[in-house]
Amino acid sequence: MRTLSEYIKTALAVLLVLVSAILCVFRLMKIQVVNTGAYSKREVVTTSYTQKIPATRGEIVDAAGTTLIGNSVCYAVVIDEKSFPSDNAASNAILLRLTEILSRSGNEWQDTLPITPDQPYDFKDDAEESKLSAMKRKIGVNAYATAQNCMDVLCDQYGIGDAFTDKQKRQIAGIRYTMLDDDFSISNRFQLAKDLSLDTVTKLSELSMILQGVSIEQIPQRQIYAGDVIPHELGTTGPIYAENAQEYLDKGYSLDAIVGISGIEKAMEEELQGTDGVRTITFENGTAVSDEITEPVNAGHTVQLTVNSEFQRGLQDILDNFLGNFGNTNARWELKRRGVRSGAIVVLDAKTGAVLGEVTAPTYDLSEYSANYSELIEAPGNPLFNRATMGLYRPGSTFKTITATAGLNEGIVEPATSFYCDGTYRYMGTTFHCTGHHNYIAVAPALRVSCNAYFYELARRLTIDKLVEYADLYGIGQNTGLETGDAAGWMATPDKYRELGLNWTVGAVLQAGIGNGDTMVSPLQLACVANTIANKGTRYKPYLVDSVWDYNMQECISKTEPEVVAQIDLKHSYVYDSVRSGMVQASGNGFPAKYSLQNLGYRVAIKTGTPQVTGRVQDSVFIGYAPADDPKIAFAGIVEGGEYSKYMIRPILELYEDVYGDIKD
Repeated sequence: MRTLSEYIKTALAVLLVLVSAILCVFRLMKIQVVNTGAYSKREVVTTSYTQKIPATRGEIVDAAGTTLIGNSVCYAVVIDEKSFPSDNAASNAILLRLTEILSRSGNEWQDTLPITPDQPYDFKDDAEESKLSAMKRKIGVNAYATAQNCMDVLCDQYGIGDAFTDKQKRQIAGIRYTMLDDDFSISNRFQLAKDLSLDTVTKLSELSMILQGVSIEQIPQRQIYAGDVIPHELGTTGPIYAENAQEYLDKGYSLDAIVGISGIEKAMEEELQGTDGVRTITFENGTAVSDEITEPVNAGHTVQLTVNSEFQRGLQDILDNFLGNFGNTNARWELKRRGVRSGAIVVLDAKTGAVLGEVTAPTYDLSEYSANYSELIEAPGNPLFNRATMGLYRPGSTFKTITATAGLNEGIVEPATSFYCDGTYRYMGTTFHCTGHHNYIAVAPALRVSCNAYFYELARRLTIDKLVEYADLYGIGQNTGLETGDAAGWMATPDKYRELGLNWTVGAVLQAGIGNGDTMVSPLQLACVANTIANKGTRYKPYLVDSVWDYNMQECISKTEPEVVAQIDLKHSYVYDSVRSGMVQASGNGFPAKYSLQNLGYRVAIKTGTPQVTGRVQDSVFIGYAPADDPKIAFAGIVEGGEYSKYMIRPILELYEDVYGDIKD
């Protein structure tokens, strides 16, 4: 029989067990109920991703603030991996639905897969070898894989099975590869298509609940509003090319950025581009918990040009109308037989060097550049070529103003110094011809009648070294510094002749002195020569960019200031008085009443030339400035294979007054 003490011991043991059990249960409840939050926090995985918000590119406006190139809004289909199904079956169904809607409305979508659209599959004929190699590397096939092998791998990787038709397989595979090619990720959304019609936008919006990860967004795109205004200088934009990729990466660009390719778009790229913003998305255990803009987007700056659209269009009309009536009279010029008329005009602000107008013919409309590129590059006369800045021509007798400057400033001649002209000039056993019999003639009247004999003698006395020295001061053979670039040309020298494979003969210095050697200049350089004379030896750098503003043109960021790039130190005060006198006298030579420069209410200083050109026989050139006594504008023009280009001067001056007001004010 158990004793009382044994019962007590048993009861105490049971009680101890019960207390321990209760304590364990209490501890477990505390862990599971009371401290659940604390334990959960220790197991949360937080991940953040960033997305780029592209900046709106700055606009390009004319001198009056009229938009030449700006931005318009279009609708785009964008896929965001944050909510795009990770399941291949679900995401393939969405992609197929998108292609069906886009196809019905005539919208295209991105497809960079270099494989033909139909079976039997082959690599596209225009696919570069580098692109094929990159594709094979990205999808994980060997270098010898066929197009069918590549399609099989893509279909396998993305679960594009036999439930789809061959056409559907190719469409989905094409989009899948393009997403891969574009590095589609949470940080990099994929733009499937853009320029959507309103019908397409409506249909996709209606299906937004089932098209997971797909959104319709408004995006800015480059819009050309005035493609007929200096199209060669406005320039174009495009994607970053492989050969320039590292350069742009070093500047912080993403490889999918659109950048300036030519013209002002390229020259002012850093101002126009703007700064992309950053969107940060945070996930906790795979669930998005925040989505915010962590770096604001800053639109690009607006670039204001020196050119007024009305003046530019009027200048183009003057050139085109002249070429239609007077230009290209030489029947031996091949391009004339093909109906091509070519030339250029440049007008500068004489006080600053700013480009007021710059036209070339034939020309084109920038808004039609992309659509008509293949036709434009084959068009007679090459309308894509900017003759105003890149065309090189012999200056002809316009160069005599440089020879006159050198002779007067170096003391070789004084204003009254005369040379005899009997219609010929004999040098080292060779006879050269003049434009007439001028008897004894001094520098100003020699400029008026363009006496070759006078300038032959002056060039001989100066020697080629002095001619080159002053040609350099006038900018001959140098780039002008224009933002968009230009042709430097060259001065006729013994070294240049050797480089060109030509013989420097005893009479070459004489021909150089009258601009009929192999000196080559652009119309822009000739306008700078005229402007240097107008400013009595001060040469200004020409420029197209007047100022840079914030995007909405509320704040001026920078303003271009006139820049002197060369100064002719005058040794005699009469140098430019004599040159101006000769040019003013030349403004009365042989003008019909309709084009006369004598009844404008102010004097005009000009010099013309008819340089001999192989294959075209001669061009027609002019330079000048007005008013002669207080210059406001300087100008130059060229007509290829023609004559009478000086008949355009009065219309240019009248146009200036129509647009800018009285030239005498």
